[in-house]
Amino acid sequence: MTDWETCPAVERDPGKCGGAWVFRGTRVPVAALFENLKDGATLDQFLAWFPGVAGWQAAAVLEHAARSLTASSPA
Repeated sequence: MTDWETCPAVERDPGKCGGAWVFRGTRVPVAALFENLKDGATLDQFLAWFPGVAGWQAAAVLEHAARSLTASSPA
């Protein structure tokens, strides 16, 4: 499981999107990035569809998720 607490690009607020992790300063759920990529969208398309999300935020989320996967993989 990813520990989003340590990723500066995201935030969680019980009053915003039901407490889901969102890109900081937006109401765009982090899950939307992964769902769109899974469905074949490019990162550029995602950023165009969700203009409130900065490129650095999306990159930080992807890097954070990748590090989390690497950290949880057996050696």
